[in-house]
Amino acid sequence: MRKLFTIILALQFICSFSQTTKELVTASNLFLETLNEQENKEILQKFSDSLRTEWTNLPSGMVKRPGKKLGDLSNVSKTTLHELLLTIFSSQGYLKVTSIMQLDDILNIGAKAAFEEEFIKEKLFLQTKKLGWNYNNFFISIWNQPSLTKPWGIKFEGHHLSINITVFGEHVSFTPMFIGAGSEVLPFTKHIGLRYLSKEEDYGIKLINSFNEEQKKQATLNEEVPKDIITNPDSDKRITDYNGIKAEHFTNEQKQLLMLLIKEYVNNLENDKAQENLDKIKTSGVENIYFAWIGSYQSKAPHYYIINGPDFIIEYDNVGFRNNGDHIHAIWREKINDFGEDILKTHHLIHKH
Repeated sequence: MRKLFTIILALQFICSFSQTTKELVTASNLFLETLNEQENKEILQKFSDSLRTEWTNLPSGMVKRPGKKLGDLSNVSKTTLHELLLTIFSSQGYLKVTSIMQLDDILNIGAKAAFEEEFIKEKLFLQTKKLGWNYNNFFISIWNQPSLTKPWGIKFEGHHLSINITVFGEHVSFTPMFIGAGSEVLPFTKHIGLRYLSKEEDYGIKLINSFNEEQKKQATLNEEVPKDIITNPDSDKRITDYNGIKAEHFTNEQKQLLMLLIKEYVNNLENDKAQENLDKIKTSGVENIYFAWIGSYQSKAPHYYIINGPDFIIEYDNVGFRNNGDHIHAIWREKINDFGEDILKTHHLIHKH
């Protein structure tokens, strides 16, 4: 208990100030110090391993993840892992991540209740159990010993969640960052009505409906709503074309709505790092961002949008297994800096490989 108390005090001191790379290194190393030898071997991976740049949002029962499962960690390690997440994320981002994890437990409860009340057959119930929906089925891996001088990274991943962080010196890439929800509005259990990733939908719908008829016509693509984000983990496709309406044709109020929507993704990060990324977006010019929409302009029906800027892409897809707009996949990606592509160029120039 004394060791746990000491670690918590150290991390609270770190997290009480604005985030720096040093704090990220310190919090990560504090987490690693709580592990036994075997756990350390499983979690600490080689930075050069190709698994570092692979990601998936599928349930852990379908796809094996590198690293160690949350549920297999000691209470001390779990505590320091949460403090690491709090070093990475703002309170908004931290609550989204942990809510996505908790949703897996709620989905499990719902599937069991549906089977017991004979809404679903036993075969389907057993299939859902194999998916491994569980708060504990999220995996942590760290790629190279966290350092202020050498490249390293963090991956925290499970069902509807893929957090990928690459660090080199003072530079950090937080993308690709995938978040999702298997139920946009929870239809069962005592949590009925609870919404996950609500503003990602609400602000998007508000923006498309703020357009006049000509703007809507430019923004709307005459295509079927994708069944997933286009840059999903099974696709190597990069979106290079700019479609939809350019923000230079927005009113000031519409530009503010667009930035509100972008901030809903970027502000998941701790304040300083979020501001760095927002400054980069503003420097490249809000007027140079394109916004495109497919599908319904209302909730509870399939819809998709993409925000395509000079430096980044945000994709949001909401279709649902019953085609009712109740299954969210969303991602924020930097165009030339996913998995630290851009910041690692410096490393490769210094250290010839």
